[in-house]
Amino acid sequence: MPDHSRHPDLRRRRFRPIPVRLLVPNVITLLAICAGLTAIRLSTEGRMELAVAAIVFAALLDGLDGRVARMIKGQSKFGAELDSLADFVNFGVAPGLILYFWQLHELGNGGWIAAVVFAISGGLRLARFNATMDDPNKPAFAANYFTGVPAPAGAITVLLPVYLAFLGVPRLPAALIALYTLLIAFLMVSRLPVFSGKTVRMRVAPELVLPLFVSVIFFIALLIGYPWYMLSICTILYLLSLPASLKSYRNHERKAAALANAPAGGVAPSNPAPPPFAPPASGPDRDERPTRLN
Repeated sequence: MPDHSRHPDLRRRRFRPIPVRLLVPNVITLLAICAGLTAIRLSTEGRMELAVAAIVFAALLDGLDGRVARMIKGQSKFGAELDSLADFVNFGVAPGLILYFWQLHELGNGGWIAAVVFAISGGLRLARFNATMDDPNKPAFAANYFTGVPAPAGAITVLLPVYLAFLGVPRLPAALIALYTLLIAFLMVSRLPVFSGKTVRMRVAPELVLPLFVSVIFFIALLIGYPWYMLSICTILYLLSLPASLKSYRNHERKAAALANAPAGGVAPSNPAPPPFAPPASGPDRDERPTRLN
C-alpha cells in the first residue's frame, strides 16, 4: 500500500476537483433517466399520456446534453457511458414496456417477446454505435449518417400507434402492433443509412435569426397545444424520409467511387488504348517489312 505521507501528489491527484462544466451534461443525462423511469411507472399505472410525454421529454433532454457538452467542452468518457445507459433505459426498455402495458399484453407471451426484442434491439444498436464511433475505415461522407435508426428516433417512432389512439383513431389489432414494433426494432439494428444532421454547420444568416426564433417558438407552441397531432405528423414524415436518406447515401457512394477510380491530376492512363487505324505494335509474329518501300 503506497505511503501518501511520502508522496502527497498521489493524494492530490486522486481527489482533485472536477470542473463544473463536466458535471452539467451528466446532470441533464440523469434527468433524462429519471424521465424514462417515470414513464415506466406511469405506464404501469395506466396513465399512458403522461408516460408518452415523459419519453418525449427524455428525447429532448438526450438531444440537449450532447450539444451542451460540446458547447462548454464538457465531454468525458464517463458522460458517454452514462448517456448510453440512459438511451437504453429511455428509448429501449421504457417504450417497449409502454407498448406492452398499452396493448401488447393482449397477445400474452407473443406481445412480451415483441417488447423484449425492441428493447434488446435498442441496446444492440447503442453498442454498435459505440464500437464503430471511431472507425478509421469510414468514408468522410458517412459522418452525416447514422447506421440504422437511432435509439431516440426509434422510441418516438414506435409509439406512433399510441399517438393515433389518443387522436381517436380506432386501435389496430394487437398482432399488427407487434409486427410494427418488430419492424422498428429491425430498422434500429439494420445497416440502413439515416441522415443525422450532426455535421451540418450551425450558422444562421443575421437576417434569418428573428424568423428562426419565431419558427422555433411556433413549433414548440404547436407541440404543447397539439402534441399528438404534431408527434404523429413528425413520425410519419420521418418514416417517409428514410428512403431519401438511403438514396442520398448511395449517391455519395457513387461519387466517392468515381473519384477513387478517376486518374489523379488528369494524368492519362498508363496503357492507353491504341488510336483508330494505328499500325499494330511490334511483336514476334509481326512482319518486319518496312511500312514504305524506297
